[in-house]
Amino acid sequence: MPLIGVHGIIEHVNEQLKEKLKQLPATPGVYFHKSASGEIIYVGKAAVLKNRVRQYFQSKKDFDAKTLALVNEIADTDWLQTESEVDALFLESEMVKRYMPRYNILLRDDKSQTYIRIDMKSEWPTVTFTRNPADDGADYYGPYYNGFAIKKALRYLRKVFPYFTKEPKLPRQPDLDVHLGLSPSIGTSSAEYKHQLKKLVQYIKGGRVALVKEIEKNMNAAAKRQDFEAATIERNRLFNLKSLQQKIMFGDKEFLDISKDQALSDLQQLLGLPHVPARIEGYDISHMGGTNVVASMVVFTNGVSNRAEYRKFKMSHQRNDDTANMAETMARRFSEKNRKAWGVPDLILIDGGKGQLHAAAQAMRSQGVAAPIIGIAKREEQVIISKEHSNIADNQLRQYVATPPDGVVVFVEQGYYTVNLHAGQLNAGGHSKNLRGGEGTYAYSDVTKLFQRIRDESHRFAISYHSRLQRNTQLKSTIEQVPGIGPVTRKKLITTFGSLRAAQSASEQELAKAVGKDKATRLMQYLSRA
Repeated sequence: MPLIGVHGIIEHVNEQLKEKLKQLPATPGVYFHKSASGEIIYVGKAAVLKNRVRQYFQSKKDFDAKTLALVNEIADTDWLQTESEVDALFLESEMVKRYMPRYNILLRDDKSQTYIRIDMKSEWPTVTFTRNPADDGADYYGPYYNGFAIKKALRYLRKVFPYFTKEPKLPRQPDLDVHLGLSPSIGTSSAEYKHQLKKLVQYIKGGRVALVKEIEKNMNAAAKRQDFEAATIERNRLFNLKSLQQKIMFGDKEFLDISKDQALSDLQQLLGLPHVPARIEGYDISHMGGTNVVASMVVFTNGVSNRAEYRKFKMSHQRNDDTANMAETMARRFSEKNRKAWGVPDLILIDGGKGQLHAAAQAMRSQGVAAPIIGIAKREEQVIISKEHSNIADNQLRQYVATPPDGVVVFVEQGYYTVNLHAGQLNAGGHSKNLRGGEGTYAYSDVTKLFQRIRDESHRFAISYHSRLQRNTQLKSTIEQVPGIGPVTRKKLITTFGSLRAAQSASEQELAKAVGKDKATRLMQYLSRA
C-alpha cells in the first residue's frame, strides 16, 4: 500500500503536482488528468474542483484496481474554472470529444450516453432527448454521460430560452407552460422562436460569454429606444442565466468506473490480430424487395459507438441482391478518396454469411485493401471467417480447431472457419437478442456482447435510413399525381412533412403555410383519397 504524507496525499505523487493541488479552487469546473508524456488521459467535471480532484489522491477512499490504473498513471493535472455546474457539464462533453482521452473512451457505453435532439427544420422545433440518434435530418448534440444532469440543465435553461418539448397544436392557446415562461409566448412567430433556439444551441456549444454580452447589448439598446417591454424580457433572460451559478447539477462524488474493455483484448487474441482493434466498422444492408436499397456503416472506437463517424450509402442499382449490394458498398467505402478521408479500420464486421463476406472481401481486394473482415451468420449467430480473403491469422484459427477454448467450437468447411463462441447455449432469435446465447458466462462472452452491439447498431442505422427513403418515396409518388404540383413544391412538402401519413393528417392551414392556399386546397382533395 502507498504511504500517506502529512497532507493526506499519496506519497508517490510528485512534489510539483502536490504543490499544484494546493491551488485547486472551490469552484465548479473541468479537470484534465495527464500522463508523464503530457497526454490527456481523463477529463472530468466537478461541482467543487478542490474537493473532487483531491479525492483521486486521498488514501481514505478504497480504490478498486480499475481506478488505481488511472491514478497510478496521473503525472499532472490541469483544470478550467466555470461559472456554474451547467457550464462544466457542457464543457466536459466538448473536451472529451476534442481530446478523446483513453480512460473516458473506455468507460463509455451505448446505454449511458444521452443526446439532445432539436429538429430545426420543423416549423415549430422541439427539444427532446434520445440515446439513439436517427437519420431524420434533426440536429443532435452530445453525447453526455450523465443523463440526469443534462436533463436537469435543460430544465433550467428552458427558463432562459423557452422551448417546446412536443409540437404545439395550432392555433396556439395559452397553457401552463406559457404562463410559467417555459414555452414561447402567444404571438411569437416561428422565425422568432427559431432565433431563440439558436441561442440555446450557442450556449450548449460553449458560447455563454458571447451570449451574455449579446443579451446585455440588446437590453441596453431596447432601453435607449424606450422599448421597456423588450428590455425587461432581456433583463429577465440575463438574470436567469446568472442564476444558473446557484443551481446544483451534480455532487462532488461523481461515479467513476474506469473499465478496460476486456472484449477488445479478447478479440485480438481470438482472431490473432496484430494489435487491439481500435476502430471496428460494422455494415448492414436494408431494403424492401429491392427498392430503396441502402447500406449502413457504423464505427466503434475503442469498443464504443462513434456516431460522428457513421456513414450511409444509397445503392446506385435497385436490386434484391444483398451480395451485390454489399460488394458495391465495400467498393465505394474503400475507394481512394474515402480511404484518405476515413482511413482503414482494424476490423470489419459484416452482417451476413459466406456470400456477403466473400463479396465484401473481394471488393476490398479490388481496391487494394486487405483488412481483417468477418461475417456474422444470421441463423446460428456464428462468426464466419474466410481462410482466403479475411486477412485473419490462419495459424491462430488452426490452433483453435485443434484445441478450442471452453465453450468455443470451430468448424472448417469449403474454405471457411465457422466459430461458435457460445456452444451449448441457445442461439438468439432476432436482432434484438443477437449473440446473447443464453444467460451464462462463457469464455468469450465479452466479445459476443461487443459483436451484438455493433451488429444491432448497424442494423438500426440501415433500417432508419431505408425507412426515411421509403416515406419520402411514398409521399413523392402520391403528390406527383396532383396537377399543378411541380418539383419545387414536392420538395417543400417532403421537407416539411416527411411522410404521406404526416401530410394526410395535416390541416389545410398547415399545408397552406408550406405551399400556399391554392395548392393546399388541391392537395387536400388528392391526399384524402390516397
